[in-house]
Amino acid sequence: MKFEELQEKIGAQNAADWHQHSNGNGWVHKDAKVDKSAFVGENAIVFSGTVYGNAQVFGNAQVSGNAQVFGNAQVFGNAQVFGNALVSGDAWVKSPLFIIGSKHSLTNAKHGHIQIGCKCETFDWWLENGKSFAEEKGYTPGEIAEYTELVNLFVKIGK
Repeated sequence: MKFEELQEKIGAQNAADWHQHSNGNGWVHKDAKVDKSAFVGENAIVFSGTVYGNAQVFGNAQVSGNAQVFGNAQVFGNAQVFGNALVSGDAWVKSPLFIIGSKHSLTNAKHGHIQIGCKCETFDWWLENGKSFAEEKGYTPGEIAEYTELVNLFVKIGK
């Protein structure tokens, strides 16, 4: 993104206060600390805070305040990390997958898990026990087919 586009997103800025990161061409303010090893994608903005290690900031993500992004963490989509936030390792910063099914909602409550209604179990547990659980809870054959497909989707694209 060009400096003019940055200003369209965040308002008038002094060009001397900003530079494009050498690894990804995202915009970094003079108050931010971003290691050369980190990746800041071309549409990402780091206002302040620290990004280091193998961390990646991309998409339309923004980092500000005293936030720190490090390790193998990825901040992307429209995520905003600010305040005194710490994001590290394999943490997710964007919202986890969430789907409203015909009977209950489903979400990645934590890494490698799916919560359906009030029941939170691992991906493998749902693959192995989901059908019998649904039958016990009175799901119709159509609902069982729906939730089987949704569990498979979570396993495929969820965290």
